[in-house]
Amino acid sequence: MTKLEEVLSHNREFVANKEFEKYANNNAIDRRLVVVTCMDTRLTELLPKALNIRNGDAKIIKNAGAIITAPFGNIMRSVIVALYELKGDEVMIIGHKDCGMTGIDPKVVVGHMMKRGIRQDTIRMLHNSGVDFNRWLTGFENVKSSVENSVEIVRNHPLLPPGTPVHGLIIDPVTGELELVTDGYAYLSAQTDASALLD
Repeated sequence: MTKLEEVLSHNREFVANKEFEKYANNNAIDRRLVVVTCMDTRLTELLPKALNIRNGDAKIIKNAGAIITAPFGNIMRSVIVALYELKGDEVMIIGHKDCGMTGIDPKVVVGHMMKRGIRQDTIRMLHNSGVDFNRWLTGFENVKSSVENSVEIVRNHPLLPPGTPVHGLIIDPVTGELELVTDGYAYLSAQTDASALLD
């Protein structure tokens, strides 16, 4: 049986046994969070449990490393859509300890691509077309600074609704313990105080 057949077989039983009923969304529990986190499989069940997030509480956006690099890229677009169209009102950027994006080497990744069947002339053509593999595939050296950088991109985005708290956290993928990197409420309060001084 293929992986797809296994999934479809399980899904038929899941629906037939009405297991979906325990995941029914109750809008009363919606905490209106927008969470950007890593696609690391250790966080699939751990992160929602560690944050006490249930169905309907959060819009969870995942990518490699919980990194936001482009103010007008796909991840930031998803954050903006979640805030304006899906009733989100706070953002949490949550990186994690022991992340696979720490110290990732683009040359090694390209080498793995070639081992899996991508031809050298394809890599060369993309490079000559302007694809900067060093920038596109680079991770980070330090998860804390990566979270801080992503938070800054969101906080300084020209389309972020004014007054939106943007928090930065790091989760331990083993214990679920959270470390606060930056408090969005404190940041907004400091900005308000600074504005008052200028008036």
